[in-house]
Amino acid sequence: MDTAPSPATTVRYPGRGRYDRATIDAILDAGFLAHVGLVAADGRPVVVPMLYARRGDEVLIHGSPATRLVRSLKAGAEVCLTVTHLDGLVLARSAFHHSANYRSVVVLGRARYLDDLGERAAALAAITDRIVPHRADHLRPMTDKEVRATAVLAVPLTEASAKVRTGPPVDDDEDYALPIWGGTIPVVTTFGEPSDDGRNLDGVAIPEHVRAMVGSCVTG
Repeated sequence: MDTAPSPATTVRYPGRGRYDRATIDAILDAGFLAHVGLVAADGRPVVVPMLYARRGDEVLIHGSPATRLVRSLKAGAEVCLTVTHLDGLVLARSAFHHSANYRSVVVLGRARYLDDLGERAAALAAITDRIVPHRADHLRPMTDKEVRATAVLAVPLTEASAKVRTGPPVDDDEDYALPIWGGTIPVVTTFGEPSDDGRNLDGVAIPEHVRAMVGSCVTG
């Protein structure tokens, strides 16, 4: 279901705003690092980078139950969750028209705390698999103690918007006559070669699900 733009999520440049869930979901699914902001229970603003995964109509985040951010979200604080992928630098013929190509999503709302341990364990597996596909199937099961020690919250996608810029710079008409180069510089981040931690048993090689990530783009 598409999201209806609210005053808080309406993009100032109409041509860059996207409110359809297909676009929002695609941007969220292309990444796994979000910045989560709120005004904490002690009255101070805080923005924390957090790993995440989208599951249906919610974005899952996790952390220690003792943190100020988790305690505040559990108590019902409003949250702003953002995800941004930088796709390129846009170099114009004036500094004023320099820009960047990007895909971003802003989600506003109140998070749902996952009390049920079964749902929490499934959510943690979903986050693990979002970061490294198929990883959860190759790990020992989390213990009950580990699940209880990890807070998981779900941020609904009921109030969200995307913002996207693509293409070359847009200069003033008269500036195209200037002998100044204009264009774009792509930005691509890829996964590198895995590094052994030095504690693997003899014969334990890099698994195929890890090897498959090498050279692929981090942001989809």
